[in-house]
Amino acid sequence: MKKIKYNDVVKINSIKEMLSLAVKEAGDKVAFKYKGKKDEVIEVTYKEFENDTNELGTALASINMQDKHIAMIGENSYKWITGYLTVLKSKGVFLPVDKELTVKEIINVLKHGDAEVLFYAGKYEKWIEEIKTSAPNIKYFIGLDREEDSDNVLSYDKFKAKGKELLEQGDTKYTELHDDEYNLKLLVYTSGTTGEPKGVMLSEHNLISVINYGLQVADIKTTCLSVLPYHHTYEAVAGLLVALHKRACICINDSLKNVLKNLQLFKPDYIYVVPAFTEIFYKNIWNNAQKTGKDKVLKIMIPVSNALRKIGIDLRDVFFKSIHQAFGGNLKEIVCGGAPIRPEVGKFFNDIGMMLLNGYGITECSPLVSVNRLQLNDSSTVGVILPCCEVKFENVTPEGDGEIHVKGDIVMMGYYKEKEKTDRVLKDGWFNTEDYGRINKKGQLIINGRKKNLIVLDNGKNVYPEEIENYILGVPYVQEVVVKGKKNNIGQEVGLIAEVFLNKEKVEELKVENIKETLKNDISKVTKDLPVYKRISDIEIRETEFNKTTTNKIKR
Repeated sequence: MKKIKYNDVVKINSIKEMLSLAVKEAGDKVAFKYKGKKDEVIEVTYKEFENDTNELGTALASINMQDKHIAMIGENSYKWITGYLTVLKSKGVFLPVDKELTVKEIINVLKHGDAEVLFYAGKYEKWIEEIKTSAPNIKYFIGLDREEDSDNVLSYDKFKAKGKELLEQGDTKYTELHDDEYNLKLLVYTSGTTGEPKGVMLSEHNLISVINYGLQVADIKTTCLSVLPYHHTYEAVAGLLVALHKRACICINDSLKNVLKNLQLFKPDYIYVVPAFTEIFYKNIWNNAQKTGKDKVLKIMIPVSNALRKIGIDLRDVFFKSIHQAFGGNLKEIVCGGAPIRPEVGKFFNDIGMMLLNGYGITECSPLVSVNRLQLNDSSTVGVILPCCEVKFENVTPEGDGEIHVKGDIVMMGYYKEKEKTDRVLKDGWFNTEDYGRINKKGQLIINGRKKNLIVLDNGKNVYPEEIENYILGVPYVQEVVVKGKKNNIGQEVGLIAEVFLNKEKVEELKVENIKETLKNDISKVTKDLPVYKRISDIEIRETEFNKTTTNKIKR
């Protein structure tokens, strides 16, 4: 196995130290850009950001909440990030709440997570009275968009202004706080794609390990468009915290429908996404190429460009300039996580000069386990394992795939108030991810699928539906797909069914007739290289999209 060379990183021991170091070394550098109420671009330096966290933290300390569980719910915003870092620098615990939950689910998370303060965006104002009644443990509600105070429901701006005043008067109750790095710091409720929500307990040591060791492996650049929901650890830790230690500029995307517009506005050189985004980007590029008659030229230019690169001539910026311009003109890296990507999608973006670097993680591992690198990028893998981790494989199948177990500084403390659930997945420091995979000869991790999704056919063959779904997504008018087992009358899995949701516009554009028969033929074509037992025997076409999590994973 080839020896891996890691990047040099200045290691930090706390989030507080990380931000102080950033201010010391790059205090006047822009840390954040975001759109204001009139769509003007607002810039915040590292020094200004640290001041904002100190003011908000001093206000929290003034009401004796500096060591409590503090929740946040709302869309991605600068205020969200300020609250997040403020709590990470305190002795408290930050509890991000999924912004897509119902009011009943929000109340359940707040109660189970022992929240005593709730920061909330304006759209949740209508639910505050109900939450107050149902979650009496919450002592303060702080509205990010609220202008006036009312009893224990406070205005964020007024609250922070109070902290600023106290700070200027010499109040150091917050700024002198220090916490043990092994104490609970981030409490994230996750249900994945199935099951009841569980509170994943992450310590500050877990978080700084992702920062320190993630940067040893990752090759992020200088300006990112921050798109994914902040209540997910992928963006909150691997995205925001890693970027802050890198001294990158974080441009906050205000809405998913504005991603392409904001790529033009902020012109980032890297972006974090999930596979659903890469599929949309990929299909849009080819759709536009076909509409403008440039698809044949694109198919010719890619191999020409690749041949030139082999002799040291890289003209991707010239050959594929129009595609680059559609993404703002500077985008060089697309860092993808959450699920495996189709290798052909990864190869395409790499071929045109936007390196698609797929990684792997899970909330219980803070959430980063491995990531591809610029100099060692293989889209059929999820990259190199972080140097603070050990990985082993158990219950290995005849095909050589085993359940992935992870041990190391990134592994969670456990599930909050759930010892039985913790003991089921965490033994002697080893966390069972319940994903199946293997390591290749270059030391890269390959993920094949989830244990709970595994289909065992009546002939004993193991089938990972995710693998076949990636092939089927190659059919241009297939928007979503789930592969499942076809059972006989005694419950044995005797074949495979593909349940698909089609892109109706694409169906019309391609003038697809006799849809079911055409789809069956097209699926046969894209899966022709698979073994016979992995071929689809039946298809079902659904009228509506599949239900999904907030990171666009289909709920099976």
